Amino acid sequence: MSGYVVVVERDEAGGFSSWSPDLPGCVAAASDYDECLRLMTEAISMHVEGLRADGDPVPPATAMAAVIVPAA
Repeated sequence: MSGYVVVVERDEAGGFSSWSPDLPGCVAAASDYDECLRLMTEAISMHVEGLRADGDPVPPATAMAAVIVPAA
């Protein structure tokens, strides 16, 4: 299965925001983690559809995984 890696970050207010390194400008935010992922999934779909509709190339998914590395 291939797809775009999504990075989810917690904001100062306790909500969540997400973005994809392969799709600059494609973002989503919500107060709930699951909702943030749902909105990001929709955002990616709409972003890719928009690129295709405009005749722009769709970036390939190049990121393999997001890994959390413990702080030293």
